Amino acid sequence: MIMDMTGEERIDAPLETVWLALNDAEILRQAIPGCETLEKLSDTEMTATVTLKIGPIKARFEGAVELVNLQPPHSYTIKGEGKGGVVGFAKGGADVELRPDGPDATILSYTVKADVGGKIAQLGSRLIDSTARKLATQFFSKFGEKVRLPALAQEN
Repeated sequence: MIMDMTGEERIDAPLETVWLALNDAEILRQAIPGCETLEKLSDTEMTATVTLKIGPIKARFEGAVELVNLQPPHSYTIKGEGKGGVVGFAKGGADVELRPDGPDATILSYTVKADVGGKIAQLGSRLIDSTARKLATQFFSKFGEKVRLPALAQEN
C-alpha cells in the first residue's frame, strides 16, 4: 500500500540551524515518534529502532536510514526501510526542502512517499493514512520545538 503526503512547517530558527538539526541524530531520535534508538553510522547512514501503534497493532521496526541528494543547507532526501517481523514492513522516503522566512525563521517543506506491506497493510488505507499524518505532525512539531530550544536558551 503506497501513501503520498506533503506538508510545510514554519520553524522559528535560522536556516543553517534547522539544517544542522536535520543532520543531528540525537535531535532526530527525540523528534521521531516511538524512536528507541537512532545511531549514526556515517554522515549519510543511520540505523533505527522505532515502536509504533497503528490501530490495534503495535509494531517494532528495525531498519536503516540513508540521506541522499544532499544540497546543504537547502535540501536532501531521507530514505528508510524498516522490518517489523510478522506485522510487515515499511519503506519510503521524504524530500525535505528548507527556505528562509526572514533572518530568524525557516520554512521546511516535505514530500513523503511510503509503502507498507504485510499485516499492517491489511488495516486499511484510511487508518494507515491518518496514522501517518498524525506521526508526521508529531515529528515536525517536536522537531521545531527541539530546534527552537537551544536558540531560546542562548537568548537568556
